[in-house]
Amino acid sequence: MYEQMSPTEVEKKLDTNLQQGLSNAEAARRSKENGYNVLAEPKKKSVFTMFAEQLNDPLIFILLIAAGISMAMREMSDAGIIFAVIIMNGVVGVVQEGKAQKALEALKKMTSPTAIVKREGVYKETEAADLVCGDVVSLETGCQIPADIRLISCYSIKTDESALTGESLPVQKTSESILGEKLSLGDMKNIAFMSTNVVYGRGEGVVTAAGMHTEIGKIAGMLHGGHEEPTPLQRRLGEIGKILSACAVILCAALFVIAVIQHRNVPEMLITAISLAVAAVPEGLPAIVTIVLALSVSRMVKVNTIVRRLPAVETLGSVNVVCSDKTGTLTQNKMKVVSCYTDQKSLDLEQLDPSKNREFLEGFVLCNDAIISGGVSMGDPTEIALMDMGAHFGISKIKLEDEYKRVDELPFDSKRKMMTTVHQNGGNRVSYTKGSSDVLINRCTRVLKKGEIVAITEEDRIQVAQATRDMSSQALRVLGLAMRPQAASPEENNLVFIGLAGMIDPPREEAKEAISVFRHAGVKTVMITGDHVETAFAIAKQLGIARSMHECITGDEIEKMSDEDLKERCESLSVFARVSPTHKVRIVKAFRARGNIAAMTGDGVNDAPSLKSADIGIAMGKCGTDVAKNAADIILTDDNFATIEKAIEEGRGIYENIKKSVLFLLSSNFGEIITMFLAVTAGLSSPLKASHILWVNLITDSLPALALGVDENDGKMLMEKPPRSAAESLFAGGGLFCTLFYGCLIAAISLIAFFSVPYAFLNGQGAAFTLSNIKAALSYEEILMRAQTYAFTVLGISELFHAIGMRNVEKSFFTNHPFSNKLMIVAFTVGIALQMLVTEIPYFNLAFETVHLSFGEWVGLTFLSSMPLIAHEMLLFNPVSWLKKLHKSKDNKENATEPGKI
Repeated sequence: MYEQMSPTEVEKKLDTNLQQGLSNAEAARRSKENGYNVLAEPKKKSVFTMFAEQLNDPLIFILLIAAGISMAMREMSDAGIIFAVIIMNGVVGVVQEGKAQKALEALKKMTSPTAIVKREGVYKETEAADLVCGDVVSLETGCQIPADIRLISCYSIKTDESALTGESLPVQKTSESILGEKLSLGDMKNIAFMSTNVVYGRGEGVVTAAGMHTEIGKIAGMLHGGHEEPTPLQRRLGEIGKILSACAVILCAALFVIAVIQHRNVPEMLITAISLAVAAVPEGLPAIVTIVLALSVSRMVKVNTIVRRLPAVETLGSVNVVCSDKTGTLTQNKMKVVSCYTDQKSLDLEQLDPSKNREFLEGFVLCNDAIISGGVSMGDPTEIALMDMGAHFGISKIKLEDEYKRVDELPFDSKRKMMTTVHQNGGNRVSYTKGSSDVLINRCTRVLKKGEIVAITEEDRIQVAQATRDMSSQALRVLGLAMRPQAASPEENNLVFIGLAGMIDPPREEAKEAISVFRHAGVKTVMITGDHVETAFAIAKQLGIARSMHECITGDEIEKMSDEDLKERCESLSVFARVSPTHKVRIVKAFRARGNIAAMTGDGVNDAPSLKSADIGIAMGKCGTDVAKNAADIILTDDNFATIEKAIEEGRGIYENIKKSVLFLLSSNFGEIITMFLAVTAGLSSPLKASHILWVNLITDSLPALALGVDENDGKMLMEKPPRSAAESLFAGGGLFCTLFYGCLIAAISLIAFFSVPYAFLNGQGAAFTLSNIKAALSYEEILMRAQTYAFTVLGISELFHAIGMRNVEKSFFTNHPFSNKLMIVAFTVGIALQMLVTEIPYFNLAFETVHLSFGEWVGLTFLSSMPLIAHEMLLFNPVSWLKKLHKSKDNKENATEPGKI
């Protein structure tokens, strides 16, 4: 609105005085009425709230109910173990994910603490928070803009808006009105935005928006309004939790019915029901998943990736769209001269000859306000690029200026579109003029050809115009250079044309390679930027993101589209240019609405809302703003787009490992359920006590599940597969068969172990092995305790063997680098030791109601327990395939030893 008004209209609209400013009384009244020029802060979560959120899980609810019933039944040891698991899971989650949202705090820090304001005709320094609409503010080089300001006077003022708009170059500002419908932020040349910086010149303006009403304030509101959605893994685990909850309720209800039908002791069956509920829930699952993710976070640091939100690690594995900011992410965020035109030739930078093109190189270095301080280049990025071009050919700006002292100048002006500097070397004076090529060529009457100054011809002008068009078609920013020998003053007429320099923020080479890898891995790369569409497409084409302009769209076009239209078109688009922060959020949501898992990268304030809206927000660690970092899930410490490729590879591996852990735990627990339910349904005593199940689930199973969670995967093979669907179940790809088959097998061998004790007793008595006789035998406490010890031992050890096979269900244990997972070796060894502990140590005999086992019993039970691994090998064994491999191996050996063979 204000950008279309004249200064006088703005003055009237805001009821202020541009010459005198507001009165102190009026400023105080407006501040009291509208509030301070600060950003609203979100309500911080307490540690208790964060801990409670960690417990909001169906699995945890079941455990809490089981713990409550255990306490009511005075089974304090069982209740204590369950509560310990719940607390451990909550603490780990809070430590890893309990960081409060700091995005708005960072936004607040970015606002300027002070400002120079005119009140009652007097300039004074004041707190930026005290500014109100209508205040007249003075701006100068180096200051941070304290509010949204409509400029009313400009003296070559340029502002760096890259963090807000994504524009890679400083923006030349003006005080003139700008007409147009719904201008983008980048096109509002007469507005200086809060939190951006003045990099050149000075000016004055009137505050048109403060606090949450500024553009950055609107972004703050978008961040505040966002909410975190569950990751695909969280959704899958939530579904499993609901299924297990239903199973637990059904099993308990079934047992109650059985108790009534069989006229069994109801309190005893209630204890058995608790055991079944415990068996239905893999108690260690929440903690194991959390710990695996936490360990993965440590590994991600090695690939220059910091994870702020724990579940985001796994989500990386299912990403199929990467929406990337251009400036600083896909490009180097550093202007570089890549093309030149001089001496009537178009040349690449490396084709320049310092001896033949000395005037061209020295002229651009001298007509330049960039400086080097402490080894760091400072100034306008285009001028730094020209200075770097000279340095590339050994021309030092400092040394050159010592030789050619600057004695006069005409600073750059947006109306003239040129700047001129005059230099003296002894008795010789020369001026250099740099500026827009189309303006500059009209001031030239001569041209430099092969070291000689000659009159310029119409053909020369046509060639310069064509060279300008060629560079512009490549989205290069073109600057022309001219000189004036024996210049007494910085006049800009009768100039000698020297040449053109075309520059661009070049793409990162590693980004191009990463995008190619993404393409083969089924991941689409999309560029979203505030830059002009021509510039964006030129970079996108070089990187392999887009092939034609048909794949590009601008913010103006998006503005005219509904969300549904954008959703329909987004799949065919690869470049979104000249977009606002609101557009970025819409784009990300459009991709997600089509079922994609979208990652968004960025480094500026304008990227923060879209970073938060994406499934995965990825911020740049070096050049990224604090706002972007705190709104993101993941931070790249090297600002390298190629690092995303490594992170996605790691994410896919993490999902595979978590899936192995989950299926291992679920198949083990399914075995426990079948073991218990079949025996109880048959009217027999329970084969396992609740303490036995808790021990296996929490102690024996935990280390193997953790070992599966940190197993190594073939990264190359993972990246050759397409991303998994967000709707893909954990049971996909044979997961359901694995759970049911191994669950039934574990149940079968556990029941075999359980029944072997009454069988031996009945056989010794010469009695038939019938159901009634088995019930009678199990009525003896000694026989029941030994039978339960057998079942308990086989259950615990069989799950250890099962874990070994679960490392890779498609490969034999012997071909899958059996000793590469050191933690699995430790888990297996410790698991055996712990299982022996509860049978061979008297104290544990009493606690778990187990009996001592002989060496022969251990051997027999261990062999029976190895059935899951034996079954794993048998399922993979293919005699025909094995014989072919053996024959091939034999042929290779013979060929290797045959004379003359290499």
